[in-house]
Amino acid sequence: MTGRQQYPDLDGDDITMPGTVDRNEETVRKGFWSKLKQNLARVPLADQVVAAYYAAFDPATPFRTKAMLLAALAYFIMPFDVVPDFILGFGFTDDMTVLLTAFGLIRTHVTDEHRERARQTVEELRAEAKNTE
Repeated sequence: MTGRQQYPDLDGDDITMPGTVDRNEETVRKGFWSKLKQNLARVPLADQVVAAYYAAFDPATPFRTKAMLLAALAYFIMPFDVVPDFILGFGFTDDMTVLLTAFGLIRTHVTDEHRERARQTVEELRAEAKNTE
């Protein structure tokens, strides 16, 4: 060792996920789709939210990007946040701010494939919602 501190390669395959990222991943896996389906009509930019989800779970996405997306998506799912989701017109404002900020910071890792898959998924969810009305 040359006296310089060595940092782990956070994008390497051998890195283990810290507990917070693990908890966020579990929260997102368990609650994302139900939260989205319940609130699809009220969630602005649903395509981008779903694209972020697909990017977060893509094995090709770097760890730091994954961690940031999972944190933003977990915030979206949490029932208690700065502006409660049930407030008509404002409920998802804070969620979208967090998600769009994260999305803007990592947009190069959200691929056209993620966006297209998200667009198709949101169209299918909207069609399902329309059929159940």
